[in-house]
Amino acid sequence: MSKRTSELHSNALEVPDPNDLADGCDDTELYEGSKEPDSKESAAVVGGDDFMHTDDFRRLFVGFVMVDTLVAMRWLDRKWHKVVEKKLTEFEDEPFGEIIVHGGNDISGEEAWATARKDRMKQVTKVVFLLNITKVGEYVCYNASLLVVVDIPEGITIIGDRSFADCSSLKNITFPKSLTSIGTASFSSCSSLERVDLLHTKVKKLGGAAFAQCSILRTMKVPDSLQEYGNNVFWSCSKLVPSDMKTYNNEAVVAYLRSIQHPSE
Repeated sequence: MSKRTSELHSNALEVPDPNDLADGCDDTELYEGSKEPDSKESAAVVGGDDFMHTDDFRRLFVGFVMVDTLVAMRWLDRKWHKVVEKKLTEFEDEPFGEIIVHGGNDISGEEAWATARKDRMKQVTKVVFLLNITKVGEYVCYNASLLVVVDIPEGITIIGDRSFADCSSLKNITFPKSLTSIGTASFSSCSSLERVDLLHTKVKKLGGAAFAQCSILRTMKVPDSLQEYGNNVFWSCSKLVPSDMKTYNNEAVVAYLRSIQHPSE
């Protein structure tokens, strides 16, 4: 063998045979200057600082962040509505063209008939309901003559006295399933209202003159739960019943409405 060939053999790296590995494990990465950890060192790593860099820790961390974020968002949402409700109660600070319905907003007749209030209500075109309320306050939308559509949300059980009286442009009302009572004159003199559907609600009571003078009201669906009426609920709703039926006779009007709802009965 030549001198050059012997030098090449002496400088070559010796590659271990995979079959001669003691543990039969060939997936451990060894770097220059490193040594293979023994079993005690490996056991010490589990649950140690290196856990902070694992995928399990990342997933756990992201999960906690998401839960905390959702909780914070819900808390802020509730807090915001409380702040808005308090502000409205104290300052009556509502956006132009909107009326905001919140938990404690019954209005007295004197306030509703005040010139400044009546002038402002003539500009209202939209009703905004805050969360977690169960009642539409008395006189809250009284004389909102430009209001056309009202969508009353689920959870509301009572519509207060004269809440939407004299809303002369009101054409479309969506009532919630949760509704149980409509107050005195709540929708009186809504002269553009043609249809009312209460069939899906839990309404037990209609206050006196609740729909009086709705002069073009032609269709009304009433639920089986309706048992109590005030005086003149349908007074002057001449298009709602046959011409020979007195509109002030609540029992006769309701019986007629039910007969046309269920013609086979």
